[in-house]
Amino acid sequence: MDRTATPDGGLWEAVVACAGVGVFLTDLEGRITEVNPRAATLLGRGEATLRGADAHQTLHRRPDGTVPPRAGCELSRVVRQGETVRGDFATFACADGRLLPVEWLASPLHRDGELTGVVVVFTDIVERMGEAGRQAEQLAKSQAQTEQLAMITEITTVLTQTLDMTEAMRRLGRLLVPRLADWAAVDVWLGPRELRRVAVEARGGQELDPSWCGPLPPLPAASRSPLVRVLRGQEGPLLLGPDEIAARPDAPLAAAHHVLFSVLGGRSAIVAPLCSARRVLGALTVARTGSAYGPADVELIADIARSAGMAADNASLFGQQRDIVETMQRHLLTALPQVDHLQLAARYLAAPLGSQVGGDWYDAFLLPDGATAMAIGDVAGHDLEAAGQMAQLRNMLRALAWDHHEEPPSAVLDRFNHVMAGVSDAPTASVVLARVEAAPPDGWLLRWASAGHLPPLLVTADGQSRYLEAGQGLLLGIHLDEDGGRPDACHPMPPGSTLLMYTDGLVEIPGAHLDAGLMRLRHQAAMLATHPVEVFCDQIVSRAPSPRADDIALLALRLPATV
Repeated sequence: MDRTATPDGGLWEAVVACAGVGVFLTDLEGRITEVNPRAATLLGRGEATLRGADAHQTLHRRPDGTVPPRAGCELSRVVRQGETVRGDFATFACADGRLLPVEWLASPLHRDGELTGVVVVFTDIVERMGEAGRQAEQLAKSQAQTEQLAMITEITTVLTQTLDMTEAMRRLGRLLVPRLADWAAVDVWLGPRELRRVAVEARGGQELDPSWCGPLPPLPAASRSPLVRVLRGQEGPLLLGPDEIAARPDAPLAAAHHVLFSVLGGRSAIVAPLCSARRVLGALTVARTGSAYGPADVELIADIARSAGMAADNASLFGQQRDIVETMQRHLLTALPQVDHLQLAARYLAAPLGSQVGGDWYDAFLLPDGATAMAIGDVAGHDLEAAGQMAQLRNMLRALAWDHHEEPPSAVLDRFNHVMAGVSDAPTASVVLARVEAAPPDGWLLRWASAGHLPPLLVTADGQSRYLEAGQGLLLGIHLDEDGGRPDACHPMPPGSTLLMYTDGLVEIPGAHLDAGLMRLRHQAAMLATHPVEVFCDQIVSRAPSPRADDIALLALRLPATV
């Protein structure tokens, strides 16, 4: 029987010879009986050379170039089982020794109902693999860009969570090490001529010399140091290789930078400016001891440094504004009167950095009838506006209390509330107004009224303490029709006792119950009952709760041991 695998010549020429894919036929023994021009071109072999060749031995190769065992040949399986077999990837040997990646399909070939051979169709997938590689490369690049954007967003978020510039730069170092650097250092300008290293962070919790952080030498008039050039705004960011890192420092500031590389090491580094739209605020240095940085790393570090620079600039501007407000507020708080028989002390503690300065205030002055007036309050609002309103209200209350000293404190506060509605733009305020007067022969008498403020604390010389919770009325700024007006309160004060008036920053902790803060203050004050009043105030302030988000104002009065 004729077992040739060659098809009808007309069909071969019409369909297969002109096809854009490689096609060859084999007989049942695996010898190539026919091959189309495209197959010969892809394999770099002549058609005549291929005809009669053993397809397995001639073409089939592993990726390492070796010939696979004939027992596993897919063409043999087509002959044995009479089934079509498909392969997504194989390598065929070309005449010049190259391996051609192909996708192939092998099907049994029948003539007159009898299996006569195998037809193999294959395509070159080099171009497809190249496109897949390009797509994978583009995907990897997009993923890297997404990760970089996520990192910059994370860093910006973390840095803007604090308005303390030093703390923000320390956080920056912790975010960069070890993700982008084996160590990082941040140098910033704290004034026109004050350059300070505020953060050094190293991989693996390496113990760092505390002296590395602190004041740095002045900016030299002439230096080629990368740090100097960046701080001057002349260049940046700069990519440093081994030669630049090993260069001999030419100024004290360059030497201070060089010592970090000497101790922490560094094969590659980037020095980038921390800058805002207005100025250069400092420099960020990151270094690697192993792999080197590349251009993409320089761009990323530059973006991070820009974000850090804006955060540092915002913190600096906030600090300047806050210092102005705090200074103004301190100057607006009047000096305490000198009273022979009474000891007065006061303290004002600004809110922590990152919180807004409030409208806390205190006042004490002598009245025409010889009594001593004491007041403490808190204006709703923050910053410069609240500080201005505080000064306005304090002066108004002082004038009313002086002019109407014969009236009880509640009546003065009622007048104050009406005047405040007409001439002040302060929304609401809390205040305690009290007058201390002698009550021979037994001691002293305290008269007071409260407009929504925390109760005064009375501490006796023997360490007994209690809050004076009577005399409570509505906040100033709230105008309701009240037939009886505000309530007054009166309480005797034994000789040697201490009266403490305070604002809520002394007892409030965010997330904690106010009662816990009041109890703590009461116990602390009782323990300090015998201390001089100045020491008493210092100790109370030093034990203020933490964390806190508000100002603290307190006013203390110590009575003499005898009337």
